[in-house]
Amino acid sequence: MDLNEIQALIKFVSKSGASEVELETKDFKIIIKSEGTNKKGAQAVEQQPMVAQMTMPAMPQMQMPAAMPAQPAPAPAPAPAAEAKKEAPSDDSKYITVKSPMIGTFYRSPSPDKPSFVEVGDVIKPGQTICIIEAMKLFNEIESEVSGKIVKVLVDDSTPVEYDQPLFLVDPS
Repeated sequence: MDLNEIQALIKFVSKSGASEVELETKDFKIIIKSEGTNKKGAQAVEQQPMVAQMTMPAMPQMQMPAAMPAQPAPAPAPAPAAEAKKEAPSDDSKYITVKSPMIGTFYRSPSPDKPSFVEVGDVIKPGQTICIIEAMKLFNEIESEVSGKIVKVLVDDSTPVEYDQPLFLVDPS
């Protein structure tokens, strides 16, 4: 990518109103953030050499536009013992924790007047939509990567969630 293409990309991002755009190829990675400006008023641009990374299987994301790359999500891992109840310290260790693949707002149902995707006690299977996370006005359906029974919903509806924040506890047995 040459300097003219980078400048054209910066102009496009500034006109689109996006706050951050990442472009990644096998040779380089460019991050354009509109909140940071230099002394001339141009947007800040970071160019980094590509580093080999080992990634975990990703949780699929729906309804992402072609201009925005999908972010990989971590595979669910067993719940840490710190989250277990005091009277049964290893009680939650047999459960799988489904975590948020992104930062956004967590919704249990497709709209306020519709029922939740899943409730405590529901049996889920891989590929089943279990919640929605809204990020930058895009509603991303989060699908289960595991099968089992929902034991606990760890996040309240319509609340902000962080990347890798536990959302559900699932009993795989």
